[in-house]
Amino acid sequence: MPKVLVSDKLSETAVQIFRDRGVEVDYLPDLGKDKEKLAEVIGQYDGLAIRSATKVTAKLLEHATNLKVIGRAGIGVDNVDIPAASKKGVIVMNTPFGNSVTTAEHAIALMFAVARQLPEASVSTHEGKWEKNRFMGVEVFNKTLGIIGAGNIGSIVIDRALGLKMKVLAYDPFLSEERAKELGVKKVELDELLAKADFITLHVPLTEKTKNILSRENLAKTRKGVRIVNAARGGLIDEEALAELLKSGHVAGAALDVFATEPATESPLFGLPNVVVTPHLGASTTEAQENVALQVAEQMSDYLLTGAVQNALNMPSVTAEEAATMGPWLKLAGHLGTFIGQMTDEPIKAINVLYDGSVAEMNLKALNAAVIAGVMKATNPDVNMVSAPVMAAERGVQLQTTTQAKTGVFDGYIKVTMVTDKRERSIAGTVFSDGKPRFIQIRGINVDAEIGAHMLYTRNKDVPGVIGALGMTLGDLGVNIANFTLGRTHAGDDAIAILYLDEAMAPETVEALRATGKFLQVRPLQFEV
Repeated sequence: MPKVLVSDKLSETAVQIFRDRGVEVDYLPDLGKDKEKLAEVIGQYDGLAIRSATKVTAKLLEHATNLKVIGRAGIGVDNVDIPAASKKGVIVMNTPFGNSVTTAEHAIALMFAVARQLPEASVSTHEGKWEKNRFMGVEVFNKTLGIIGAGNIGSIVIDRALGLKMKVLAYDPFLSEERAKELGVKKVELDELLAKADFITLHVPLTEKTKNILSRENLAKTRKGVRIVNAARGGLIDEEALAELLKSGHVAGAALDVFATEPATESPLFGLPNVVVTPHLGASTTEAQENVALQVAEQMSDYLLTGAVQNALNMPSVTAEEAATMGPWLKLAGHLGTFIGQMTDEPIKAINVLYDGSVAEMNLKALNAAVIAGVMKATNPDVNMVSAPVMAAERGVQLQTTTQAKTGVFDGYIKVTMVTDKRERSIAGTVFSDGKPRFIQIRGINVDAEIGAHMLYTRNKDVPGVIGALGMTLGDLGVNIANFTLGRTHAGDDAIAILYLDEAMAPETVEALRATGKFLQVRPLQFEV
């Protein structure tokens, strides 16, 4: 009988699901806070069910000799070292949609709270002051709400805001015009949203692209009197700059549920009269906590008893029989999607996937999911093979799959073409006999590129001196090249290079390459290998 440890608080109903399904379970909800004790006992268990209190580190996993699956009741897995878990062969699952309504409702509640100064008015009234004339709020009716991020939670906020008769502007690089029309919003660029919104609410994950999205510079672009809500992730707003603009009166109010550092015991925003703050309560409702608890218990039980995989962050949803054959191809599909995602800055309208030869006979649903997950990870690191197709559909991204018999020298290959309003971009790859995925074509140019964790893509005109400038610049800045692949269309026409590097490129190195004036495009890339 499989054995599961529940080391954070989960409902009794969820714990009972394990028992009813035939899984032995130890419910020790405070154990997650005791790292030493947890390390002592973790070796006894096949599964670990957690919320956010338990920290699953590489050190803890060293003691997890029998662990097969970690289930996170919730979406965020910042407390789990996923690469370390993957190396140990431990599946990491989450519950990506159980908190959506609750988090969206909290954002709406914060908007009302800051619009009507409800917390401060409540404290004043409790003190017997009856300061009716002090608290003059604003209506949300007919105001413009700017939504940054129109995915699962953002789309729920949009629905509620439209019900309140607000006008809604949405900024989301993956939101298509068709999906915007379905949602009933106007799709805009970030600068337009900042300039026109009476209220701004954020619903994006924290990534390199979204970090500090409301920077000092962008906050200065907002209209005077704006009110800002963040119930998504800390680190999306420059808190120091926001505090200064609140004090100056440029920003009329702010409501935050999340902070750059948590637990947030101090902040430049604390104590300001026009700021509402809550301690990361976005998912804190009875319904949400119950939903994610029941879901994680069902998912873990299914895996431990039948091998079925749902909402796994580090394993494809395929049968045991398929896994042995498809493993390298799933990696390749993910790498192709990741390349496309990192190379694309505008909304994607369609993803077309061509399967040639032997791979055309495999589980295309799983392969498609791996491609889409790779694309979506560029803007949402929490995405997995289950949630990625849903997120793509929410943004109106069309997926087209084509299969064909073997046409070339390779037994099989995958070609991914991304379509936007501005361009099409394609990349193809195959799996060699050694089981290693390779890129074999980029922009229609044939290459043979080994895939590493840290890579660099460049495009230039095929003229003398470019390769020298590339090598010299990287050499001068101490960047070591593990592999170097070149390709071109015709002499004197477009040429590309894709480099496999020993370590991630620093921003200064990227800028140094661009400053040479030799390149049409310089793009550092990261892959999970």
